[in-house]
Amino acid sequence: MNNESLTTADGVRLSVLDLAGVGVGATVTEALAATTALAVRAEQLGYHRFWVAEHHGMPAVAAAAPAVLLAHLGARTSTIRLGSGGVMLPNHAPMVVAEQFGTLAALYPGRIDLGLGRAPGSDQLTAYALRRRMDPSGPDDFADQIAELVHFMQDDFPADHPFAAIRTTPAVPVPLYILGSSDYGARLAARLGLPYAFAHHFAGAGGGTGAALDLYRDRFRPSAVLAEPYPMIGVSALAADTEEQARFEARSGALSMLLLRTGRLQEIPTPEQAAAYPYTNAELDLVRAMGRAEIVGSADQVAAGLDELARRYGVREMIISTRAHGLPAKLRSMELIARAAAAVPAGA
Repeated sequence: MNNESLTTADGVRLSVLDLAGVGVGATVTEALAATTALAVRAEQLGYHRFWVAEHHGMPAVAAAAPAVLLAHLGARTSTIRLGSGGVMLPNHAPMVVAEQFGTLAALYPGRIDLGLGRAPGSDQLTAYALRRRMDPSGPDDFADQIAELVHFMQDDFPADHPFAAIRTTPAVPVPLYILGSSDYGARLAARLGLPYAFAHHFAGAGGGTGAALDLYRDRFRPSAVLAEPYPMIGVSALAADTEEQARFEARSGALSMLLLRTGRLQEIPTPEQAAAYPYTNAELDLVRAMGRAEIVGSADQVAAGLDELARRYGVREMIISTRAHGLPAKLRSMELIARAAAAVPAGA
């Protein structure tokens, strides 16, 4: 593969989001090693960026500390962009995030992204353990936290600000991305003139993807970092050598999401366990509903699905998340999608 970023036929960049999934029978150490292997392979295949995401209290997800994991991934790669998709800013003091990602940017110059979300990335009790309060901050507090974070990274608080005398080391501006699954994130990203990534991979079944992205474009204000909108979406996609094999592998992720959404937290089941699971009619309806936002099939089918999705929503970049039990299925899917994309010249 060459060093140019992978794109769809229309030139939409392809990237990867991995949650360091822990499958049944695997350890957290093995899950983190699998994420490392995926990052290395994603770089070799030409994916534009590799993101991890903050989650807490979930046996199926080992990415509780994105900054720590990104430091490890940076040492194992050399060119691919790395970042958070995202850090849940209300869980942290903005100064701490500025120091962590400033350190990452100093270690790996020009390669670090900071995607920000406002959800807790956990249940409410875990959120209380993280934030030390039960009354969640309002949306406006998130915007204030981002402003504070930017001032810490740029070392440019107004002279009369209480934090003006504080110096973060290192104070390194890191590219920011606003993540969201509702109108709020779209409005905020537009007002701040920042890239916006809609969580189509888990919120797309609700039908709000297009409306959120249209709102972002309509209200976008150019900024010092972005002259025009940069819309992105997270996409759940899994490719295999045959459509039948892909649908078999995808059962793991579907059952894992079902269990998560119904409060049954456990590691990601195997495809065999998912095939044998006694679904109720209501559970089957939920699985089908979630499946409407997924792209599953052979390499050509997934490539065509990505092309169609990119054209439907007019995005500049898609960040692919693959819900599967183990590393082999994820690696194969990543390779098949890359090869299908590379076989089609941009703009064809």
